Amino acid sequence: MKKRVSLILGTRPEAIKMAPVYLTLKNDPRMDVSLIVTAQHRQMLDQVLEVFKIIPDYDLNIMRQNQTLSQVSARVIEGVQKTLAEHKPDAVLVHGDTTTCLFSALAAFYEKIPIGHVEAGLRTYNYNAPWPEEMNRRLVDPIARWCFAPTQSSVDNLIKENIPKENIFITGNTIVDALLRVQTIVRQNKPKIDGLSDNFMEGRKLILVTGHRRESFGGPFEELCYALRQIVEENKNVVLVYPVHLNPNVQKPVKKILGNIDRVFLIEPVGYLQFVHLMDLSYIIITDSGGIQEEAPSLHKPVLVMRETTERPEAVQSGLAKLVGTSREKIINETTLLLTNPEVYKKMSHGKNPYGDGTASKSIADVLYDTLK
Repeated sequence: MKKRVSLILGTRPEAIKMAPVYLTLKNDPRMDVSLIVTAQHRQMLDQVLEVFKIIPDYDLNIMRQNQTLSQVSARVIEGVQKTLAEHKPDAVLVHGDTTTCLFSALAAFYEKIPIGHVEAGLRTYNYNAPWPEEMNRRLVDPIARWCFAPTQSSVDNLIKENIPKENIFITGNTIVDALLRVQTIVRQNKPKIDGLSDNFMEGRKLILVTGHRRESFGGPFEELCYALRQIVEENKNVVLVYPVHLNPNVQKPVKKILGNIDRVFLIEPVGYLQFVHLMDLSYIIITDSGGIQEEAPSLHKPVLVMRETTERPEAVQSGLAKLVGTSREKIINETTLLLTNPEVYKKMSHGKNPYGDGTASKSIADVLYDTLK
């Protein structure tokens, strides 16, 4: 008899990382898979699903303008619990650390449906960084039947927290699976990017930037913007591309400090195909994103992480990423070092990706089949 598994996701990062899991389960004759989306992020979620040609079975469409975390939480748990009560899967898979992840897991728990937590065990042990994601992730693991940990470090965290060993499975990170699928498409058919001409680099080195963390809003965010501005002004051989998050707390300082600066391209958020293309073109990536820390090593791109701490320490420990926080001085110094010192650049751009080899989704499918009663 086929195992009935429902995947639940709501945001762009979840969609990227769960798409290969969904596709693997969908193509597995042992499985009957369905997809529930909360649409916590509407437009960005839909863009990713379109890339992977995935159509949800259930769309809760909870997104509202200016909704609070409490409102999102209430809509997720109510909508998901109702859907699960009607559909009654044998297992539910959630991903990562979002509001959708936590409250979908709680809904499944209330319906007494076993939970699989994809990307379990990541920790900073600081509830304020990332906020509220650190708490979300730590609350899901104790109620999960399957903790799919991407790395040994994540396994160690779970064991330290007394999660039963029989509930822990090391799989690698599914984002590597997603990246390798998309990389082939991108290199065969280079996607167009609104706001950038075909020759926008003009032989210069590309610095790709993403920044949107809540804990950086205000003064720290302005500091990192001034750092980026100084880097471009002092290095005539670079261009900087920044797909600017739609949050007003990001838009306002970015446009004020980086707008109308020569060789700085502030563009609208781009789809996943376009973003993988930008990563592929880049020389350095400066980011506060978790997923990019996991993707960049597979593309051999050094990463400077604009956070004080990270729940993904493996790339830092491997020498493929550095924490620079939001310190203007540190961001400038470390970027300049990579631009001017070939040996430092080589060390940070050549190494095995500690997050996996593209087989995580198959590992998850096998565990579910072998352990689902």
